Amino acid sequence: MSGVKEIAFTSAAVRQWRKLSSVAREQIDLKLTAFAETGHGDVKALKGVSGMRLRAGDWRVLFTLDGDVITIHAVGHRRDIYD
Repeated sequence: MSGVKEIAFTSAAVRQWRKLSSVAREQIDLKLTAFAETGHGDVKALKGVSGMRLRAGDWRVLFTLDGDVITIHAVGHRRDIYD
């Protein structure tokens, strides 16, 4: 992976993002920005569905990667995100 990737949110992900505490948003933002810049982080492919997940402490970000665009589909706590 090379270059900085663009980060885009679906409308559902934006609603979820706004509900998070500022501490959670900051924690996720640091991990997401680092992944967008370096292509490295605690990222795994999802099983049974297309997409990937990024881990930021107890928070998860579900996304797809299409070229240089990271599309965020869901953001939430690890106990709820996979429901």
